[in-house]
Amino acid sequence: MKIAATITMSLVIVVLAAGDSSAARRTYSHQDDYFEHYEGTATCLECHEEEAESFFHSQHYQWRGQSPNIVNADGEMLGKMNTMNDFCTNPLASWIGDAVNTDGKVIAQGCSLCHAGLGKIPSPVLSREQLENIDCLICHASGYRRDLYKDENGEWEWRPILWKNQVGLDSVSKRITMPERKMCLRCHAGAGGGQNYKRGDIEYELVDCSPDFDVHMATDGNDMHCVDCHAGDDHRVRGRGSDLSGTDSPDNPLFCTSCHEEKPHGILALDHHTDRLNCTVCHITEFAKKDPTDMKRDWSTPLHHEIANKFTATITFGENVVPVYAWFNGDTRLMKMGDKVEYDEDGTVTIMAPQGDRKDKKAKIHAFKLHEGILPVLKDKGWLIPIAVDEFFIDGDIEKGVSEGAAAAYDIHDPDYEWVKSKRYMGIFHEVRPADKALQCLDCHSEGGRMDWQALGYKKDPLLDAMD
Repeated sequence: MKIAATITMSLVIVVLAAGDSSAARRTYSHQDDYFEHYEGTATCLECHEEEAESFFHSQHYQWRGQSPNIVNADGEMLGKMNTMNDFCTNPLASWIGDAVNTDGKVIAQGCSLCHAGLGKIPSPVLSREQLENIDCLICHASGYRRDLYKDENGEWEWRPILWKNQVGLDSVSKRITMPERKMCLRCHAGAGGGQNYKRGDIEYELVDCSPDFDVHMATDGNDMHCVDCHAGDDHRVRGRGSDLSGTDSPDNPLFCTSCHEEKPHGILALDHHTDRLNCTVCHITEFAKKDPTDMKRDWSTPLHHEIANKFTATITFGENVVPVYAWFNGDTRLMKMGDKVEYDEDGTVTIMAPQGDRKDKKAKIHAFKLHEGILPVLKDKGWLIPIAVDEFFIDGDIEKGVSEGAAAAYDIHDPDYEWVKSKRYMGIFHEVRPADKALQCLDCHSEGGRMDWQALGYKKDPLLDAMD
């Protein structure tokens, strides 16, 4: 059933100033003649089944996708569900359920907390059950909140907190919009266990920030929303960065030059830099400007927090962090689960390594968050082991956490493992500052400047080289 053909819907088009990139956003008001009561995703499917099917195939639902930019993907569909990271490691052993501490307080609810579903693990096979598992409101209703409850079979599921208040639930479910910043940020800003823990450049401050914090999203500036850049066709998100395995829109990539000119400065010396420098290098001077970000997570050393009465890994945080700079040609090498780890010269396992070097004409220097970790590896096979983090949060028993992670990932019980150092290069693309706050020449081209020129493949600072 198509909306336009069968139902009169009150449509409010938000008309913004000419040239505003957010002018395409629309607010849909679902009045009582559209549907009387919201009864879960089935209500949405009455008119939006086609949209639900497109979302079912997206990375936001499947948590895996095409991986043309992973040089060792070998044709696999890769993503959160079948790869390893150095934050919460992998969702297989910690999908859903209230983790309760000794005070009776819920301290974790599983990785599905940030999945756009109602609790079932996503299946690659389309079914009515999977479509009804999609939580449309988590992205499209700004006042919507949900919590975990058990169904009649004792299985955990996500429900609206207003599920017993039909009037309130109906009110929230009829305020439908395109995803706004605060909707995206309630998951993406809180990824990794806390505000700004994971990404570093995606802080909740972006909901209402100044131009100096982020020139694109500033509410009193360009006031752009995430979907203004990242929305693709059929619920496919544009953009990948360097440390995401799957690519939702491989044929519709997102670059700075999707909006800006290749040579935007009008100054020859600056425009010459764009041949080998990504815009982020000069225009994102620091990240984690409001909330500290997780720079190192040591899972081998449990840490108890008395006030919260929970255990975590030992985490080292950073504020106003200066990025690390490395070459990147758009491709990444992933250390896959089930593959024998490869060690760098210093004995570190690089989980996500950007590809490219100075001789690679496709590569440019990019800004990165370099995250470090201490992770378990099977001694005999050399496989990275995910950790059952929710159970670990309760009692700090890392042996049990590793054992349950190995069982969930590989069906291996009582694993013989050791701890290894890891690192991951994470692209920094947000918190762009105004042009007059960008880096100046001497920030890089001076003794003690930002760039490690030798690590980038130069004998010395290329400016000095040119002057010799």
